[in-house]
Amino acid sequence: MAFWNKKGKTGDAAGEKKKKSVIREWADAAIFAIVAATLIRTFFFEAYTIPTGSMEGTMLINDYLFVSKLAYGPRIPMTPLAIPLVHNTMPLTGGKSYTEAVQWKYRRIPGFGSIKRNDVVVFNFPAGDTVVTKYPDQDYYMLCRASGRETVLSNLEVITRPVDKKENYIKRCVAVAGDVIEVKDARIYINGNAAPLFPHSRLNYLVTTNGSAPGVEENVELAERFNNNFYRYNLENDQVAAVQKAPNVVSVKPLIEYGPGVAPSSPADWVFPHDTVNFKWNRDNFGPINVPKEGATVLLTPQNMAMYRRIIRNYEGNTLEERDGKVFINGKETTSYTFKMDYYWMMGDNRHNSLDSRYWGFVPVDHVVGKAWFVWLSYGESGIRWRRLLRGISSLEK
Repeated sequence: MAFWNKKGKTGDAAGEKKKKSVIREWADAAIFAIVAATLIRTFFFEAYTIPTGSMEGTMLINDYLFVSKLAYGPRIPMTPLAIPLVHNTMPLTGGKSYTEAVQWKYRRIPGFGSIKRNDVVVFNFPAGDTVVTKYPDQDYYMLCRASGRETVLSNLEVITRPVDKKENYIKRCVAVAGDVIEVKDARIYINGNAAPLFPHSRLNYLVTTNGSAPGVEENVELAERFNNNFYRYNLENDQVAAVQKAPNVVSVKPLIEYGPGVAPSSPADWVFPHDTVNFKWNRDNFGPINVPKEGATVLLTPQNMAMYRRIIRNYEGNTLEERDGKVFINGKETTSYTFKMDYYWMMGDNRHNSLDSRYWGFVPVDHVVGKAWFVWLSYGESGIRWRRLLRGISSLEK
């Protein structure tokens, strides 16, 4: 049944819909795809690529994996005004892909579980709040210790980033909130017990021979030849026995650069908390150190303040002053502090080739992105690594 509308034109009684143009249909489809992908990326899972060898040999460079946001619960965006599907830098043009005009507090939707020891975790780099634009992959604070803060600030452009826009890192959580961690001659101890050794975790070893080449048939990485008697190999745990049995090999021992109670002389090699007077630690002999837990209280002294300054001021948002041997938090004198969040200790499986918690300290729970789930693509110099495709992280550890 037809009728006359106000403009004198006929139309169907049910209403006649104008057909969309091709451009409009494509635009609607693109908007829907972007919204759907953003929701999936934020609340369900996200793609991630292994950029460095710090997790070798469990995870390899150019492993493409999915990170589960549901494992620990999706984190509500803290910097919501951002270009969709871009982390922190605009592709091609560079520059920030977000604005800090709106900042939300940390909130997390409940997930399937909590972080467990030895989980492989993706998180925002804790020391990535300040970045040198020319060297975005380097730790700004390590650059300052090595070259001097004034030198860095006067010669390089520096920017700051909010928590959820810091670079993403992937490491193994070796200690959770409330644990006591210690490293003795490169071996990790948690609460006094030796931590498990994963077959593909790597360490530098000193291989001593009888004066001839080691004669190693195993496919292993020769890192350095000192002379005909001594060689440095970067070995996985399950490769050590084969090298020990190789012809001409006399001994295979972990290559420990610094012994107990020795702090490196070079600031570039200092480890957390970067106080060589009160903490004579190094990457192979470290701790014991208590991993902070929400609700736990610690006494503050001039000797341990280096351990907690960043937590109090940067991670938990307090004002902190130290004067005349006294501590003032939010303007009030105090001798203790109660932690507001849980923290974690993250380390790379390639222990002598990893910048991890030994260098920049604790990882706050609000920095946690998700749990490494499975590898969907992997390739190396020889092409696709077929044996790694569609394999879960737990199976790659074995």
